[in-house]
Amino acid sequence: MARVLILTADAAEELDSMYPVFRLREGGHEAIVAAPTKRAVKLVVHDFEPDCDAYTEKPGHLLPVDVAFGDVDPEEFHGLVIPGGRAPEYIRTSPDVARIVRHFFDRGLPVGTICHGPQVPAALGLLKGRTTAAYPPLKVDMELAGATFVDLPDAVDGPMVSCRGWPDLPLWSRAFMRVLEDLHVPA
Repeated sequence: MARVLILTADAAEELDSMYPVFRLREGGHEAIVAAPTKRAVKLVVHDFEPDCDAYTEKPGHLLPVDVAFGDVDPEEFHGLVIPGGRAPEYIRTSPDVARIVRHFFDRGLPVGTICHGPQVPAALGLLKGRTTAAYPPLKVDMELAGATFVDLPDAVDGPMVSCRGWPDLPLWSRAFMRVLEDLHVPA
């Protein structure tokens, strides 16, 4: 069984956050939710509606948090998931998030990013030379971070698995679970 850390915060997209937690647990793995504090995070629901040029946002469910970023020992985990929504744009500035994310990239451990999730490794300079999917309007941001952007539901670049958003989660989950199980070495 792998232990996978989910980095999230308020305004994370609900499906981007909850789907991986449930899928990992369904697969027999342990999913641990980390956020700025141990308070439950307030998720949001992003949707696409007629007569609206951008996605809409509505309040979502609360997601219980297991550990605060500052208390995370990344050595205790075999993989990392960064859900999308608006949370990545502000957690990417956290020194603790930088410490955690660098740990996984430096060691070639599985990292899954969903929708806006690649904003975190992009801000840390970790996408240079990599291939990533992301929410399509982030194409320029990913390219400015040195990545090759692909418009795919399950982009795999070594241990990194990315997708465009919640509609891709079934394909992303299959790919991430395969990478996690291929790279996971029991402790």
